[in-house]
Amino acid sequence: MSDLAPDTMRVDKWLWHARFAKTRSVAAGLVKDGVRVNGTRIAKPAAQVGPGDVLTFAIGARVRVVKVLGLGTRRGPAPEAQALYDDMSPPPPPPDLSAPKSAGPRPDKRDRRRFAAPAPDRLD
Repeated sequence: MSDLAPDTMRVDKWLWHARFAKTRSVAAGLVKDGVRVNGTRIAKPAAQVGPGDVLTFAIGARVRVVKVLGLGTRRGPAPEAQALYDDMSPPPPPPDLSAPKSAGPRPDKRDRRRFAAPAPDRLD
């Protein structure tokens, strides 16, 4: 075996190393739901990714676009995982304060005040 790091890695393993998925099986499910590598949809978790590749995938209601900067050798702490990619995702939309929270069956006094207040002007 050589001591050099490999130049490619399975996409499900990379998603797990970069902490986008809690387990490898969740990462494989993420790939099956739809992951694009450099704009091309991949069908299998065994597809290879390397530094310079751009991954596009959806987690929940948010679409993530990340550029692979490196390949991890282990699933380490979060700062180590964040060094593996450059996040190019658009910022998430601001929360809609006009809709009531579904904390309970009825809004409380604080919620009623927030609904009655005018929305802040975006230009301020």
